[in-house]
Parts: sequence; structure tokens; C-alpha cells
Amino acid sequence: MKSNALKLGCVSSNSIATLRYLSARASGTGPIIEPTLPQPQPQPLPDSKPPIEIPVPNKNTVTGKDAQANMEDDVLFKDIGNKGIITLNRTKALNALNLSMVEKIYPVLKKWESSKELVIIEGAGDKAFCAGGDVKSIVNALRETDNKIIGETFFRKEYILNNLIGTYKIPYVAMINGITMGGGVGLSVHGKYRIATEKTLFAMPETAIGLFPDVGGTFFLPRLEGKLGLYLGLTGNRLRGVDVLLAGIATHFIPSEKLLDLKQELLMTEQPDLKEILNKYQPKKLNQEFSLAPYMDEINKYFSASCVEEIIDRLKENNSEWAEKTLKMLLKASPASLKVTMCAIQKGSILNLADCLKMEYRLACAALNKTSDFCEGVRALLIDKDQNPKWNPKCLEEVTDTYVNQQFIKLPEEKELQL
Repeated sequence: MKSNALKLGCVSSNSIATLRYLSARASGTGPIIEPTLPQPQPQPLPDSKPPIEIPVPNKNTVTGKDAQANMEDDVLFKDIGNKGIITLNRTKALNALNLSMVEKIYPVLKKWESSKELVIIEGAGDKAFCAGGDVKSIVNALRETDNKIIGETFFRKEYILNNLIGTYKIPYVAMINGITMGGGVGLSVHGKYRIATEKTLFAMPETAIGLFPDVGGTFFLPRLEGKLGLYLGLTGNRLRGVDVLLAGIATHFIPSEKLLDLKQELLMTEQPDLKEILNKYQPKKLNQEFSLAPYMDEINKYFSASCVEEIIDRLKENNSEWAEKTLKMLLKASPASLKVTMCAIQKGSILNLADCLKMEYRLACAALNKTSDFCEGVRALLIDKDQNPKWNPKCLEEVTDTYVNQQFIKLPEEKELQL
């Protein structure tokens, strides 16, 4: 697969003290573990443990003045002449995106769009660019008080920020060094330049918590080569290092040891086209085949089916290890999320980014209730941690077309996402 597989020029959840990235075993019976940082080597098979954005409060959560100080420093801005740097600064939380950060980043980006010539966004530390967003506080509010406002506010402002990045008029360089999932993908994939390193770990794992690939996922996923985007969106499969480039999600692959030099040169340059500089730092030979290349024919064949049930039936006919692991990832996910995701990605293939985000906001709002799979998935994986979500509907056959279509119904005009 070529590195330019993504056919886009610009492609592409509130307050909580700490988020730790965790991943669940595909069987759902294993323990929750913290991630091991990716190594710069090809992966022969998709990971059997789809990663999940899981905010987990730290036992040493600070309060009062310390908490306020931490919130004030959760994102840093550096004004360097006609360049600007945004640093996501929650290293203990793997730079997880919260409402405080979204509300700070947006106005600065708007100002810089007309006063700067280049913006760089990065994550503090070397473990994560941004491991996702805080969904636990959203679900806690739903479960405790049936309060939808927290979720509606976060998703609305997050998606508005995603759209700004996707339409940004000056070069926007996202250095996705480390874990980049969910909300972190939304902060990067829609920008013009996305720099992956050997430490990059990418995933859109939302179906495992009863949600769908949002933050513009319905826009960029169907624009990957063949059915790769649908495969990634349904399974939540992880991509590491060079794979993120070869999949067409990153625009460049640069070793992490060169990022500091690259940043310095970008801050000094006056040339508007950054490709020459970025290409200089990318290795001439990557010496790696896309880890999913051996399976692309199967991915394109099986995931071109007309419905999720047919995808699963086709996979069952293949007795390979890859097919078995893919099946496990799908059967672990929310049946409703699988069908909604497939429909949303299909619709997104012919929509622009703004219309995809408007569609996603309707879907997100539909998930903001006590009985949703989103609420149940977060309960099972983040709150009670029993790893045993009770999906409703419980199987694909019970997820009717009427149910799916209801999720896409337009909101009252005053509640629609305004872009």
C-alpha cells in the first residue's frame, strides 16, 4: 500500500484528573492492562485486544487550588514570531482531551489562523500525543442525574474544533508521537500534516464502548484505501509506527529522535510549502511492508458486504488466524454500534467534513441516555470494570433498520451542530 492511500488534502472526551489508556482482551475475560509502547517493527496480524479510551481517576487526584492550577496548565501555548506551538500538557493523563482544553485551543487557533504562518500541535512527554477523551464523566452524569448537558456541550465544542482544523487556512502540523486515539485523532487527522513516529499507536476503538468512530471518523475512514477504513472503524484494530503512514492516516513518518530538530527548522523556515522540509527528515527507505497488506484482499472482500451480518458470515468461512481474531473483535463490540458505524461510514463517504460532523453530533446525542450501549459500555469497562457489557439489543439480528435509522434523525434546529 502506498503512503498516499488517503485521498484527501486535509483529512483528516470533561474535567477529570487522570486518564489511563487501557486495553481489554478480545475474549473479555482477561485483565485490564496498561499499554506497552509500540516498537518500530511490522505486526503480522491485527491486535486481538482492541484498545479503548478509558478515563480512570487516579488515587492521588488533586483538589482545590491544585486542581485549578492543573486545569490552567492542561494546554500550553507558545507564541514564537509568526509561528505558534500548542502543547497538550496532561502527561499523567496521557494528554487526554477535556472540555477545558477544547475551550482554550479553539480561540487560539482562530486567532492564529490570521496572524501566524504555521501552527504545530504536540503532546507533552513521549508516551502519548492524546490518548482520547473523557467519556466517564459524561456517563456518570447520565447515570446519576440523567444530565445530558455535559455530553452535549463536550461533543459540540469538540466537533466544532475538529472542523476548524479541517478547514485551517495555514499549515497545521500534528506531531502524533505516542498514543493517538479518539479525541487525539480528531486533533490531528484533519490537519494538513500528520507526523507519525515509531512510538505512534493509532486506533478508533469506539464500538467496544458502545459508541461509533466520531471526531470526523466518518469522514476520513471511508477515504482510506479500499475497505480499510470500515475495517478499522468496526474492529478498533490498532496501527503502530510506520503502519500509520502506510495506511494513509499520517502524511509522514519521522523517527522520534529527529522531532526536536524538525520543530526547530519549522520554526525558522519562511517557506510556505513544508513538504521539502518534512521529506528531508523522513527515512529514504522505510523497509517495512504495511502489516495489513497480506490481508487487504480479504478485508476488501469481506468488508464490502452489504451488512455486518454478512461480513461475519464471510469471516466464518475463513479458518485463518487473522479471520478468527477479526471475528473476536467484532463479536465483542456493541451490535448496535457496529450497525450504526457501518451506516455512518457509508453515508460519510459522500459527505464533506462539516456534514459528517453534523451527522456524528446527532448520533452522539442519541447515545446520551441511561439505556444506551454507550452508557453500558462505559459502565462495564470504566466504572464497574467487569468487562461484561450487557448490550441492548444483545445481538445483530435484533438491531433493526428502524433502530439504526432513528439514530440519524435530525435534531431540533436549535440543537443541530452549527458550523
